Amino acid sequence: MRKIIGYTTGVFDLFHMGHLNILRKAKEHCDYLIVGVTTDEIAFEMKRKAPVIPFEERLSIVANIKCVDQVVAKEEIDNVIAWKNLRFNVFFKGDDWKGTEKGNALEKSFNSLGVKVVYFPYTEGTSSTHLQEVLKKMLG
Repeated sequence: MRKIIGYTTGVFDLFHMGHLNILRKAKEHCDYLIVGVTTDEIAFEMKRKAPVIPFEERLSIVANIKCVDQVVAKEEIDNVIAWKNLRFNVFFKGDDWKGTEKGNALEKSFNSLGVKVVYFPYTEGTSSTHLQEVLKKMLG
């Protein structure tokens, strides 16, 4: 039987339960889980804001989660570049992407490479953006 190598990616800023949920669920669906942690530069390019937690610390946090087998720096927006280096066969994403223009493009590019895209339910009520907003209000 072929070993299932999974890959997911994120900024993982202000690590919270939603992050842990996707990592745990991803590991349940593969034999070996690789996690790409987005660099500060790529995070800023994608979200137009810098992460609160520095990249090296976010990398270390994710690397020390027991369901993660390997952690890598995500230095490109295009996930196909990661596939060329890592050769995973399943890509995991939150279902907030499912059916969107970005999600459809992701599926199309990965389907052509034989990579299955698996969506997991987005954890409602928690996000790094929400946590940042709460912190701003608390700190005034």
